[in-house]
Amino acid sequence: MDGNGWTLNDPYDCLEFLDELHALGNSVLVAWPKGETMRIQHRATFESLSLKIRRKQDWFGIDGELKLDSGLVMGLRELLERVEEAQGRFIQLGDQGFIALTDRFRRRVQELAAYIDRHGKGLRFHQARTPALEALVEEAGSVDTDDTWTSRIRQFREAQSLDPTVPSTLRAELRDYQAQGFRWAARLAAWGAGACLADDMGLGKTVQALTVALARAPTGPTLVVAPTSVCPNWIDEARRFTPTLNPVVFGYGDREESLQSAGPYDLIVCSYGLLHQEADRIETVEWETIVLDEAQAIKNRNTMRSRAAMRLRGTFRMITTGTPIENHLGELWNLFNFINPGLLGSSESFNAKFATPIHQQGSSEARGQLKRLIQPFILRRTKTAVLDELPARTEITIRVEMTEPERAFYEAVRQRAMDALGDQNSENGKSHLQILAEIMKLRRSCCHPRLVVPEVDIPGSKLEAFAETVVELMDNGHKALVFSQFVDHLRIVQSRLDQMGISYRYLDGGTRPVVRKREIDAFQAGNGDLFLISLRAGGQGLNLTAADYVIHLDPWWNPAVEDQASDRAHRIGQTRPVTIYRLVMKDTIEEKIVDLHAEKRDLADNLLEGADMSGKMSADELLTLLRGV
Repeated sequence: MDGNGWTLNDPYDCLEFLDELHALGNSVLVAWPKGETMRIQHRATFESLSLKIRRKQDWFGIDGELKLDSGLVMGLRELLERVEEAQGRFIQLGDQGFIALTDRFRRRVQELAAYIDRHGKGLRFHQARTPALEALVEEAGSVDTDDTWTSRIRQFREAQSLDPTVPSTLRAELRDYQAQGFRWAARLAAWGAGACLADDMGLGKTVQALTVALARAPTGPTLVVAPTSVCPNWIDEARRFTPTLNPVVFGYGDREESLQSAGPYDLIVCSYGLLHQEADRIETVEWETIVLDEAQAIKNRNTMRSRAAMRLRGTFRMITTGTPIENHLGELWNLFNFINPGLLGSSESFNAKFATPIHQQGSSEARGQLKRLIQPFILRRTKTAVLDELPARTEITIRVEMTEPERAFYEAVRQRAMDALGDQNSENGKSHLQILAEIMKLRRSCCHPRLVVPEVDIPGSKLEAFAETVVELMDNGHKALVFSQFVDHLRIVQSRLDQMGISYRYLDGGTRPVVRKREIDAFQAGNGDLFLISLRAGGQGLNLTAADYVIHLDPWWNPAVEDQASDRAHRIGQTRPVTIYRLVMKDTIEEKIVDLHAEKRDLADNLLEGADMSGKMSADELLTLLRGV
């Protein structure tokens, strides 16, 4: 500003100023250079938009036009493209000036664009998106829809108003939130949509899913797919809570016969491994209900088990998982592609509209749009929200100092890793795997030097810190679960406990199901002060409330996996406060991984609550973990 006026250097600031002047009408006098005119010639409101919706198989085709106050008409597809390209709230129309959009109009059009896919020369959206689009469509100035649109809206509202009755043959007293979970899933089934039950670990997802299966059992068979270690738990709980169901472990006897004879009240429990091996047979059955337990098992769309799951045929599909997102949004896309194919569009459009803006730009608008899209189909409750009687949970990080020999050993391993990697190209996929391999060595050296060089004679400070912690727990009458992701690390711990004369139970991924059950039952009965468990083998399907302490010997990449493991003790049935220890070596890569936990914790909760999310780590980000602290 000088003594006579203002100078606006930004073109969009000028447009904002001109738009405000235009709104004042004849109350201000505007002088223009000779031959020039006001450049903002058009204004638009969402009420000026007309829409036309027609069914096209499982999709709805959508078209429309925007009538501007100047009389100009713009087609819906052009409008979406121009708003997508626009900077701010002004759309340039070549020599015809600009369209001034209100913030409300711009947000509505962007949301419409998020839920609509380009298909050939037209536009379409999947029928499952009807709930997300209903309110948006109603705000348009005029809407021309067919009977299918009206019917889908009516069916959804009718399903939401249903009050499904818990089957009288259920032999379980459902908690209020569990009954709510059953009714929610039953309503979605009535509407013809799938469901993602994403309750916190320990809230009884199995009994909720069994109640749904029981209610639907009269009209056809149920298929439950679960990790091998969890299949016996499904059989046990089915016999306990749903005695009118006929639970059968798939794999024993004549597999072909067990599938072909499956009918009402039959509940076939199948492992993910057999799902893949017997996909050709299993896909021939028309299941009334399909439940994928620990459904993060199919998070990777390129795996054989994911492809086998997508081939299943069933009237109602339900997944249960405490971690619908472990690392990135692509995992959520694949889970929803199983329960509601088409809801989130193609993988490419999902990445463009949601994953990339959320992961890379932290877009709150894209996050809100995705939340509205999935909200009707996902139910997540936390223990703190629904279990007032659950005892307190305390988490403590114990930072362990390295000895000088350990420090020198760690630095040698780190330097050899940097030398081995040399000049890495972050775009090289092989490089990414090489970096992870070198990081693995560094992480193992933090647990104990012998995990990297078996013959080295350097005592492990973490092992000593663990032993001291265990002695204190035993002196005070506590029992603990001890987790590590490295089985050979647990072997070192076993040897030390044997020397100390401390009793323990043991479980890893190679433990046979019959032995697994025997170890669990023994610990719950009081036989054993500690339970040594490999993280992946024990992170699901276990109820170990005999322990009131949990010790994590090494940090996992994703804290959600650790949380699942900790919830083996902190769950329904636990009556004592639970304390969780994490042993972390100071000034090492372990501290950096723990720092990452703040960004990656509870990605599913963050999406539902609107907080920031993190994505996959790039090769460059992984390299920073190898560099000196």
